[in-house]
Amino acid sequence: MVERKREPPGLLTIAREWGRIGCLGFGGPPAHIALLRQLCVARREWLAPREFEDAIAACNLLPGPASTQLAIFCAWRLRGRAGALVGGACFILPGLILVLALAALFLAGSPPRWVNGAGAGAGAAVAAVAVQAGSSLLPDSWRGARSQARWLAYLAAGGAAAALIGPWLVLVLVGCGVVELAARRVGSSTLPLLAAASGASGGLLALAWVAFKVGALSYGGGFVIIPLMQGDAVNRYHWLTDAQFLNAVALGQVTPGPVVHTVAAVGYGAAGVGGGLLAALVAFSPSFAFVLLGGAYFDRLRRDERAQAFFNGAGPAAVGAILGTAIPLTRALSESWQYGVLAGAALLLFALRRGVVLSLLLAGATGVVIAVAGGSVP
Repeated sequence: MVERKREPPGLLTIAREWGRIGCLGFGGPPAHIALLRQLCVARREWLAPREFEDAIAACNLLPGPASTQLAIFCAWRLRGRAGALVGGACFILPGLILVLALAALFLAGSPPRWVNGAGAGAGAAVAAVAVQAGSSLLPDSWRGARSQARWLAYLAAGGAAAALIGPWLVLVLVGCGVVELAARRVGSSTLPLLAAASGASGGLLALAWVAFKVGALSYGGGFVIIPLMQGDAVNRYHWLTDAQFLNAVALGQVTPGPVVHTVAAVGYGAAGVGGGLLAALVAFSPSFAFVLLGGAYFDRLRRDERAQAFFNGAGPAAVGAILGTAIPLTRALSESWQYGVLAGAALLLFALRRGVVLSLLLAGATGVVIAVAGGSVP
């Protein structure tokens, strides 16, 4: 990699700057990447532009939340392991604290009526946000396809898996990656298939497994985590109702920092604050491990044809999964007015090109108005 242009910052500076991004990073990975680039490349010149772009490419080849891994990696490049731990923690903690506080309000046993309305309104818009997130990834994914036929097959497989067998989506994502490796006649023995069954009791072991799938076995990040969690959280272990799960997804979208914070809201529903902290710890630990143990090899990973081939199979499947997520999210709606909110959110996102946070906030405000006016809420 190209040498940095300026002396690296101290740990206090990393804590302050990465914490600022954690507080201001509304809008998901694109916003996080833009803020990190502005800080590390444009404003402080700690990293060279090519170094930063290569880091983005390498993080996108890894499972789990790519923008979180990028934040940890940038801090690691500047101050080693201590920098990675401090920078990563300060990037994650602001949003995590806010998600847990909001989860205590929205997932309470008997929240105020206006809170139920806000959650039902914001939750109704989530399916439109999923479609918008997936469709925004389609052009780049299509351009990177080696075989258009295989790309379409991976996309369809991911979409079907998200709609029908959400908790086992990880098998489809890894399987598509392995198929693409085999199609290019390169070895696939280096990719272990971690598909152990989760704990049957629905206790903390099951919660840890669900969080581990989110942090270590999901490709594509963002909305890919939804089908990995929804079946377990709602149908298998009954930690949350359909309406509460929609609330949890919305909370992960409207708060700053990584979208993976949604797993903390699910953990809160399973076992209170302790469950939320456990879920977050398990979900984010792989990102730290990837950087701390493998950061020195990111250059090699970026150029590795096998890694790129695997992601060229898993990537389209992940995009399909994001799009397919809209089906179970829509099925989870229970009130007729929520479909109107969903249509309005789609109009805002696709026709008027408004942002995700604004669309969710307006949807939530609509739900408040309906609840206060005496309308039915979940």
